[in-house]
Amino acid sequence: MMKLKLSSLSRCKMMFLLGLAFTACQPKDADIVLAPIDPMVVVDQDDMTWADYKPIPGISWADPTLKPEKGYRIALVAVDFDDQPFVMTLPKHSDLFGNPQIDPVSREEIPQFYADFFLKPSAVNNGQTINGYWMEQSRGKFGVTELVPYGPYRMPKNLWEYGLSEWGQNEFTPDGSVVNNRMEPDVDSLWIADVGDLRKNYDAILRIYAGYDETGIWQEFGEMKFLSKEDIPAEWGNPNPDKPRWAATRYVEWTSWKAAQMQWGISSMRQGENSGTITHEIGHLKFRIGDNNNNPYVTPYRRAGSGPWDMMDRGSFNGPGGPHMRWVVPPIAGAAMPAGLMLRNRMAIDFISPNDVLILSRDGLVETGTVVANVTARAVEPLLDSYAGLIVRLDGDLPHDRTPASDPATNPMSPGVPTYNFYSMEVVQRIGYDSFCPDNGVLLALNKDKEGHSGGPNSFNLFNWVIDANPEDINMVDFVRPDGSKVMRTVADYRQLNDALFHAGLNSGSKFEFVDEPNGLHFYVIDIHRSSQGILSYSLGVRSLDGEKERTRSFLLENPKQVSTSKGIKRLDFTIRNDDRPVADMSSVHPSGDVARHLLYDIYRVKAEVVEGDGYKAQLLNELVAVKQGHEDRISVYLSKDVNASPNATVRLSVVSESNPSVSKETLYKLN
Repeated sequence: MMKLKLSSLSRCKMMFLLGLAFTACQPKDADIVLAPIDPMVVVDQDDMTWADYKPIPGISWADPTLKPEKGYRIALVAVDFDDQPFVMTLPKHSDLFGNPQIDPVSREEIPQFYADFFLKPSAVNNGQTINGYWMEQSRGKFGVTELVPYGPYRMPKNLWEYGLSEWGQNEFTPDGSVVNNRMEPDVDSLWIADVGDLRKNYDAILRIYAGYDETGIWQEFGEMKFLSKEDIPAEWGNPNPDKPRWAATRYVEWTSWKAAQMQWGISSMRQGENSGTITHEIGHLKFRIGDNNNNPYVTPYRRAGSGPWDMMDRGSFNGPGGPHMRWVVPPIAGAAMPAGLMLRNRMAIDFISPNDVLILSRDGLVETGTVVANVTARAVEPLLDSYAGLIVRLDGDLPHDRTPASDPATNPMSPGVPTYNFYSMEVVQRIGYDSFCPDNGVLLALNKDKEGHSGGPNSFNLFNWVIDANPEDINMVDFVRPDGSKVMRTVADYRQLNDALFHAGLNSGSKFEFVDEPNGLHFYVIDIHRSSQGILSYSLGVRSLDGEKERTRSFLLENPKQVSTSKGIKRLDFTIRNDDRPVADMSSVHPSGDVARHLLYDIYRVKAEVVEGDGYKAQLLNELVAVKQGHEDRISVYLSKDVNASPNATVRLSVVSESNPSVSKETLYKLN
């Protein structure tokens, strides 16, 4: 099983994974391993840089000249404190946290600086804006059209009087007081006193405050920087030397006082200068999508729901350097490029038309038989005769979700209460905002129509449950302590899902199929395709494990043509023809209705082996092939031999219909 960080690969192994190596690294015998057609290459968040960004061909959704169908107007209010100036006004790299990363701006320029940073493409934000994110996800239906700056204003209390008002920090004050203050009322009173209550003129108020979101610094400037709370030096501690230099924090017992005194960003769109999760907060505020993320720091551990693949989970942390780089000001590292929205969310907020999705009925699959369709990468419009995704509704007799209940207290991989409504299949390609997802491939997930808690201990809001193609522990370091000891990522860490995608073909390092026996479904990733512009799409299939009605399956298999490749390997091209009998139009049993063209296929499972002849090896690139009724396709068997091989060999090719395994054929071919 390959679970590889890109930076750790040898040159030969990298060439192999990318499908480039036949000769440069191959052994000189029959043990040649063919490069996979769809290799899993997991790029870890820690290793990503802005060089990972790949633009979508033909369009820049951040272009301010593109106008959305529906605009969103935001007032940006900037505030600072007597004890905390704006980080961006300080000399470069001068504060305790090592910020700002660029030359400073004056206090008076701060509101306009952040308004421009979030809305106007520039060298500072690497051409990426919150408008660009929403325009890309909605294909121009929704965008942030205005970000009007107000301020700067000076808050009536110190930062710590707000920042220590949460997560059990209330008594860690310099003066011994107990604080319980929300920042928003004081922020709003300042700008209302200055310009009047303009809230009716805006869709949202973005409150940018001087300093940091604690969410991006509690760990990095707590347990990652200091071995224990007793090791925290005075400059990181409470300004009152008689007080502890540490303070309580949300997920663990302690962090440095300087980190703890900061506010935690919340969905009221209250954001520190390091926050890159404003797109996530708009998802809450505008579209009423909840969080889909677990608490990864408490036991018993609970696996993440969708992890890096959705902006409403920890995909909001995607960006150069990964989650431990969210302390950077301005926010141009971790969390600067959130993941796209998964299919369920894009449909729920009408970013995708049902006409762009193939929606099937689980019970309907028994009537119609196997379905095969093409699905395009979610970052772009579906290609010709392709879809934005494939959905199978869990309909029929109750309970709809027949997954056996599992105990989250003992099983961290439990998907929680089995109340899911449908499966979804979509394609992720590392382009556009998905550039900072960890892999390309097919994303398979269980989904709920309505949000709900996962149940059990440490329950969390859950509506997307990604099926992990590689559920084993990813076995990677989270961070290194000051004494050099390594802290591994727990099973609850969202990056455990970095290798979750399914891939086409053999030897990819991932899987190409998934069987859900309780729910009676078999999903297939049949093949991968690349358009002339490099856009990925996949041939996907699904069938019912309960069989199919009134289908007569038949196929022909012809002996091969023999081709000698330039790599010293013989290729045997067998021909398979789908001779299924025509089927009556049963489209009405599926929600999408017009599915007739997707019922004309069968999926075949292929096996090749050498049955006579020493020193030979037969290989396939793909165990699956889907053929349309009345059409032919090619099954290629690659034959290699060592220097002491027999003069002759016999290859056996076996082909079985997945829809009806009793329909099968095998042929023997003698190679001279």
